Amino acid sequence: MILNRLNKPLQIIMLLITAIGLSSCVSYSFTGASIPPEAKTISIQYFDNNASFIVPTLSESLTLDVKDRFSSQTSLILINKNGDLQIEGVITDFKTSPQAISGDEAASNRLSISVKVKFVNLIEPDKNYQTTFTRYEDYASSLNLADVQDELIKKINEMLVDDIFNKAVVNW
Repeated sequence: MILNRLNKPLQIIMLLITAIGLSSCVSYSFTGASIPPEAKTISIQYFDNNASFIVPTLSESLTLDVKDRFSSQTSLILINKNGDLQIEGVITDFKTSPQAISGDEAASNRLSISVKVKFVNLIEPDKNYQTTFTRYEDYASSLNLADVQDELIKKINEMLVDDIFNKAVVNW
């Protein structure tokens, strides 16, 4: 083999050159995000709430959580409109439903939130998507939703943000 004949320093130099060459093709981060180096900006619009049940803080908290994720885990600059990458969405469903039945009563309930998201990548249009993400958390039926709602929304938002971020910029 050719590499066996080369001395160690030359092998290391060749390995470094190869690694640098490969890494210059796409921007990677420790989060797994794979963003084209030409993409410098992202715009994330306010997530309107069109669900039949409106939680006043849900739109704002989801919007801020998505913005925070992209700001903290990518090098993209957040701008108001017309970013190289663009995200917009609408909350389409917020509902509770009984899950585990024990006797004639629900032993647990499920809070579900659905968000329809449109992602536009002006640099790589083949990465564009429009899809609905639904996530949920179960809670004991003995609890009042109003008492656990904020904590459930926080957990569900985190999962929804993971879905939006991963589908947009994590290509694993």
